[in-house]
Amino acid sequence: MTPLLSTSSSGSATNTSCRSLGQLAPSKRVGTKDSDVRLPPTPPPSSASRAMKSNRSSDTKPELALRRQLFRRGLRYRVGYRISLPERAVRPDVVFTRRKVAVFVDGCFWHGCPLHCRMPSDPSGYWHQKIHRNRRRDLEVDGALRTAGWTVFRVWEHEAVEQAAEAIHAALTQSR
Repeated sequence: MTPLLSTSSSGSATNTSCRSLGQLAPSKRVGTKDSDVRLPPTPPPSSASRAMKSNRSSDTKPELALRRQLFRRGLRYRVGYRISLPERAVRPDVVFTRRKVAVFVDGCFWHGCPLHCRMPSDPSGYWHQKIHRNRRRDLEVDGALRTAGWTVFRVWEHEAVEQAAEAIHAALTQSR
């Protein structure tokens, strides 16, 4: 398990919501300094969309397993802790506030794992753009946290929990 540490420029996302009879909802607009990417207002109706709606965003099995391993190693951490940065607010999965270490447990589909991410067949391209936007946001968040003096760990959901916990534990004990 290795932490992913990379820097990217910051971007902003806006979502305007207005629907009236005979009027289409505007597309989600994701703006960066280099380009604008337009997403359809909603994902296309498909089995992938139904499956993705039922996925949890926090307290997932991989996240809970990592937290149990960290707790067994005597590490105490915060969950749901909001880190306010100049560019944006960030809420990592596990935070060690005194050591300024943020840990994210990334799902293979949502964050585009190079080994396991299989894009659903989607003629509109919604999911490809969505995953690309998530990856870009992850890089921006990592860069902003590092600029603020934080150490960032990104753990894929398929990685061995024991190895990930050991790497985090080692980084925390080195910084003492």
